[in-house]
Amino acid sequence: MALQKKIIITVLASTMLVGCAIPGSNLSLDGKKIIAPSTIPTKDLSQLVNVYPLSINNINEYRVRSIPAQTNPALEKKLSHYEYHVGPGDILNVTIWDHPELTIPAGSYRSASEAGNWVHADGTIFYPYIGKVFVAGKTVTKIRSEIAQRLAAFIEKPQVDVNVASFRSQKVYVTGEVKVAGQQAISNVPLTLLDAINKAGGIAKDADWRHVTLTRNGKDETLSLYALMQRGDLMQNRLLKSGDIIHVPRDDSQKVFVMGEVNKPTLLKIDRVGMSLTEALSSVGGINQLEADATGVFVIRANKNADAKKDAPVANIYQLNIKDATALVIGTEFELQPYDIVYVTAAPIARWNRVIRQLVPTITSFNGLSEGMNYYMNLK
Repeated sequence: MALQKKIIITVLASTMLVGCAIPGSNLSLDGKKIIAPSTIPTKDLSQLVNVYPLSINNINEYRVRSIPAQTNPALEKKLSHYEYHVGPGDILNVTIWDHPELTIPAGSYRSASEAGNWVHADGTIFYPYIGKVFVAGKTVTKIRSEIAQRLAAFIEKPQVDVNVASFRSQKVYVTGEVKVAGQQAISNVPLTLLDAINKAGGIAKDADWRHVTLTRNGKDETLSLYALMQRGDLMQNRLLKSGDIIHVPRDDSQKVFVMGEVNKPTLLKIDRVGMSLTEALSSVGGINQLEADATGVFVIRANKNADAKKDAPVANIYQLNIKDATALVIGTEFELQPYDIVYVTAAPIARWNRVIRQLVPTITSFNGLSEGMNYYMNLK
């Protein structure tokens, strides 16, 4: 019996040593500085989460509002009254009819922009007889009237024509995921957001066209090219001004996580037209029919306003029961948002089977040890 005890102790010690030599990396907390949790009482996580079952009766509450096509009367009014205002760097072409000596001809060797009158940094041009003329911030109609009025002292009833030969003073900038990023000049033809995107060659493949940023005077405004270009919502269009910056971001943030009992857990990117819950499940090969709990398809969505409100939930969970496969129709009406987590929970039998799989090697080893002890005792 003493020998039997020694053998058992030896086997147990060997088992403990083997347990300490489990392959793979680990992270031990021994010797590390552990920050004590806050003394402020906290709520249980389950109290900070709201669960909303999805059904045919309430899916309309969670359906994303369709974007209607609509006009933009305010923009149309601005476009109808638009006038270009001259600035430093522009080149003006001034013509005095019946007085060729006052008009510099733009011959075959010089373009109108090369032969015109440059607007200097102080906002003036020089013109014969009348000297400096301040033109910055004025329309060509106003400049024409002023030049004619001042020339009347030297020429009887002067007929003056003024136009901008080169637009150089005012620019907007288009950056990000467009085909041709860069600056675009503002001219006597009004430039809108849609015009600028088209001049840039349109958006690139990886563009997030739902969250385009228009920066003006240090303030950002988020606009949707999807609503503008795909749905015809002209309320998303803007008349651009000098110094405006249009940025089309990448769609890197347009991702959802599909985890749990699905055939191919992975990260998915929301495409330009969006992604429904059913599309996400289809993209990963559907749920695991052997181990998934079809009643437990969850969408976990963090509440971005949780910090703003004291009792606001940290997350909202939407549950879809697809035990009846026709419920997938409900999933087609539920649109996912960036950073949603789609989680399919395991069926109770699957969880039990996993526990059994963990215990089988231990039970097998114990049985082998018992048979060895019995064999040894029989020999004795």
